[in-house]
Amino acid sequence: MGGFFAAALKEDCVFDLFYGTDYHSHLGTRRAGMAVYGKNGFNRAIHNIENSPFRSKFHADLKDMEGNIGIGSISDYDPQPLLVRSHHGTYAILTVGKINNTDELVKLIFQKDHTHFLEMSGGDINKTELTATLINTRDNLVDGIRYAQEMIDGSMTILLLTQKGIYCARDRYGRTPLVIGKKDTGYCATFESFAYLNLGYRPVRELGPGEIVVMTPEAVTTLSAPGKEMKICTFLWIYYGYPSSEYEGISVETMRNACGAKLAMRDGFTKDDIDSVAGVPDSGTAHAIGYANASGVPFSRPFVKYTPTWPRSFMPTHQDKRNLIAHMKLIPVHELINGKRLLLIDDSIVRGTQLRETTEFLYDSGAKEVHIRPACPPLLFGCKYINFSRSNSEMELIARRVIQEEEGVEVTRTILEDYANPDSDRYHRMLERIRQKLNFTSLAYNRLDDMIEATGLPKESLCTYCWDGRE
Repeated sequence: MGGFFAAALKEDCVFDLFYGTDYHSHLGTRRAGMAVYGKNGFNRAIHNIENSPFRSKFHADLKDMEGNIGIGSISDYDPQPLLVRSHHGTYAILTVGKINNTDELVKLIFQKDHTHFLEMSGGDINKTELTATLINTRDNLVDGIRYAQEMIDGSMTILLLTQKGIYCARDRYGRTPLVIGKKDTGYCATFESFAYLNLGYRPVRELGPGEIVVMTPEAVTTLSAPGKEMKICTFLWIYYGYPSSEYEGISVETMRNACGAKLAMRDGFTKDDIDSVAGVPDSGTAHAIGYANASGVPFSRPFVKYTPTWPRSFMPTHQDKRNLIAHMKLIPVHELINGKRLLLIDDSIVRGTQLRETTEFLYDSGAKEVHIRPACPPLLFGCKYINFSRSNSEMELIARRVIQEEEGVEVTRTILEDYANPDSDRYHRMLERIRQKLNFTSLAYNRLDDMIEATGLPKESLCTYCWDGRE
């Protein structure tokens, strides 16, 4: 996915920009960048962060960067921010989102103009450059941003740094957050709400869906009013968000606790059924604490994650290497495993490879039983908006593979809707096939209605596409 931080101050902003961007390192895996504007004009730095943390890569750049306004990003793939010179003048731009109709947009642009694209990431056009090209087809930046967001099939939040201020535009349906903070010397804009707290900012507000503002050291001014329809990604609470974050006023940690409690109430397990509840670190931990508190079954940590020298599990490009690193990071505590009946909560099951290996690891360490409780429903559709599952094909999702095996024919939308219904026979057959394939003692997913209730937001305000296919 990716994250961002921006600052517009009456003083130099580089310190805030550096640490505010670093606080988004959990959201991106491959690229990071900062761009500032000051008395010497624009200054930009971009680095690969696959094998070194953000602070290590950018610390040397700090002495050469100065300016009172700037933007920074952590990205999965595309190098950014980009510096663009157009009829709007020179600006720096970064984006967070996904474009599904790249080929269609490029064809449209080529038909109207003899332009070309310079930024290529793995042979693909950089989505931020494509967004900038769409913006540049209009007479002013606000119209250009609106046009880009209307034309993009997917989702696109945009930060655009000019000499006079920073344009901040939340994606049309608010699938990702954009939060404004304030302190005596100016303002900041951030993806994660906690990122500005230790830098002395106070919360102001979250931008509404599709809202566009311009941020200067003196003010944040709305240039395009927010839309009425919101579809914020529910997976932000389930997995991506940092525990200290909140979105639309809902705490990530509190929501995860509530999710675990919902699982416990559905199960009805007690100390007579299982010996302890554990979470797959780190994102499963809060869910597991909620389950333990609601059920009365003790919470434990039968394994711990060794993180000082290991990168995030999905960092390497090759899936087998990601699985190996995920396995090598887990260190068992045999006294809490041997002979125990364990209930393990993970944020989700995507391909199933890592969780199967984790289960085998627990059995090899002496576990008597391993019950699995994912904190969200089965993933049936690849994400169209923020790329959270990182699957190249929906058939990489274990639930879809199992459904294909079960049906043996072309799987229609109607059939998938039946599999998404937790009260259907198809749903229960799917769960049993997954349980057998991954060698769990038992398997029960969180229900969509319970998960939505745990957020405290109405379903119509949440994106649940990856679970039910509803846009």
